[in-house]
Parts: sequence; C-alpha cells; structure tokens
Amino acid sequence: MRQAGRYMKEYRALRQRYSLLDLCRTPDLATEVTLQPVRSIDLDAAILFSDLLLPLGPMGIGFDFVGGEGPVIDQPLRHEADFARLRRFDPREELAYVLEAIGQIKRELAGHLPLIGFAGAPFTLASYAIEGGHSSSFAHTKALMYGAPATWHRFCEMAADLIGEYLVAQVEAGVDAVQVFDSWVGVLDARDYREFVLPHTRRLFEAVAPLGVPTIHFGVGTSAILGELREAGGDVIGVDWRLPLDVAWDRIGFDRAIQGNLDPTLLLGPIDRMLAAADEVLERGGERPGHIFNLGHGILPMTPLEHVQALARYVHQKTRK
Repeated sequence: MRQAGRYMKEYRALRQRYSLLDLCRTPDLATEVTLQPVRSIDLDAAILFSDLLLPLGPMGIGFDFVGGEGPVIDQPLRHEADFARLRRFDPREELAYVLEAIGQIKRELAGHLPLIGFAGAPFTLASYAIEGGHSSSFAHTKALMYGAPATWHRFCEMAADLIGEYLVAQVEAGVDAVQVFDSWVGVLDARDYREFVLPHTRRLFEAVAPLGVPTIHFGVGTSAILGELREAGGDVIGVDWRLPLDVAWDRIGFDRAIQGNLDPTLLLGPIDRMLAAADEVLERGGERPGHIFNLGHGILPMTPLEHVQALARYVHQKTRK
C-alpha cells in the first residue's frame, strides 16, 4: 500500500528535482521510484509507481498536484454541461508512458518479484473530478449523483470502459496482478452503492476477467458495504483497519482472498506495539489460505523506514512454512 513515497529519502531526493507528474510520466523515473522500496524492504511484490488520476488528463480534465493540498482539478465538473466536453481515448496511446514503465520494471525485476498494476475506480475518479480535489463531505458529488443521475451514469460508464481498457493494457504490458482503488467509496451506504456504483465497477472487473490475472478491490471506510464490494468484483477484497480481519472476511465470504489490515499509524509508534498488532492481524487470519498481510491504507509520509523494514521481516518470520 503506497510502497514508494515520502517516507523514503531516495524518493524525497527525486521530488526535490521533479514534480509528481514528472515522475509518473517519465518511464525511467517511474521505474526508479517503483524499485526503491524493493531494494530496501523484504517485499513479496512490487507496486507500479503511478497515480490513479492520470486518465483524467486525456479525458479533458486538467489537474495538478499542489504542495500541502494534494491533487487540484483545474475546472471541476459541477453541471451537466461540463460533462459534454469530455472525450474517450485509447489508453495505449495517451498513457503509453505507463506501459513503457511497466516493461522497464519487469526487465529490472527479472522474475524475482511479481508486479502489481493499478487504477482508480469510476466513483473515486468522479469524486475527484467533481469535488475539485479531496473532500470530507463529497457534497458536490452526491448532489450531482442524486440530481442528475443520467449524467452520473454516462460518466461512470465511460470511466469504467476506459479504466477497464487501461488495466487490460497494463496486463498486456506485463503486470502480474491489478488493484482497483475505490478510495472514497466508503462515504456511500449500501443502497447508493448498488444504484450508483456497483454496475460500473462490475463492468470494469468484467473487462479484465478474461485475462485471468488476479484482481484486488480496495476501498477505505467500507465496513458497511463489504458484501457489495465483493459483488462488484475482485478476487481479493482489501479491508482497512476499522473491522477485525476475521469479521471482515466473514462478511466478504471465505471464497475470496483478503488483503489487510494493520492501521498504518501503528508504524509511527513503538516497534513492539506495532508487532503485537501485526500478531493480532495474523491470528485473526487463522492461517487460512488467501490472506495478503498489508496495511489498511497507505504508508504515511512520516513513517520511519526502519519500522516498515521491521514489519516486513517480522511477518515473514512468523508465516514462513
């Protein structure tokens, strides 16, 4: 979960010279950032360094990253007319730099580790585009969702088609698995998820299914809709730290794998407390096949690298057969 990033001095050094978009759009730099945590931490897979907002640009939704604020959309989509200017595109052409980076990373990994690709789900992409950035209430998103449902569904259908094709292109370029991030979908209840999100997310997963690669479906704050996430798709359902792992897995169903679910803030505290919490996650997994030990969300920027290293070593020691 966010393997590369500001907790690593090597990454911070690059960010002093390049913008985040420069890192994402330059295959050599994206390759280097992807490999930084692989060199330092005992990981089981590498995660492609990219950003889930990249498809918005070719759609006609300009954005940039502002220091201290995160992504900012140039012209948020607030009215039905705003959606008329959006366009479909071929991810193999407009996002070719991501696919080139995948090829380079695979050559560098040389079969030692698998590579996980990823993209954003339609709801999360829509919420960024409509809110203009991150939001606590998602008021603009819900207002359009409720007030102009036909416009909402047209946009999400287009996003699902584009992201599905983008993930297919990532697999063709060499990734071994793909993760779909619906980071903010936890703001919805089950009824709204079923009406406004589930058909589009399912459409996305159905596009990838014929390729036979493992798929991971992740959201934050989704304790109330885990059954719906499972229904939408994904061989693996990611869970955050708000529910005990065994409770979450029971809700999802044991015929699916599960990813999670250590609270990332535990990596900021004493190592013994972090490892005790990791023990509880592993115990709740019960050595059942299909548990990917992971954080419940991304590594925080102020996390000491040595804590990440200690956690990875410890989990491998505890689970080695």
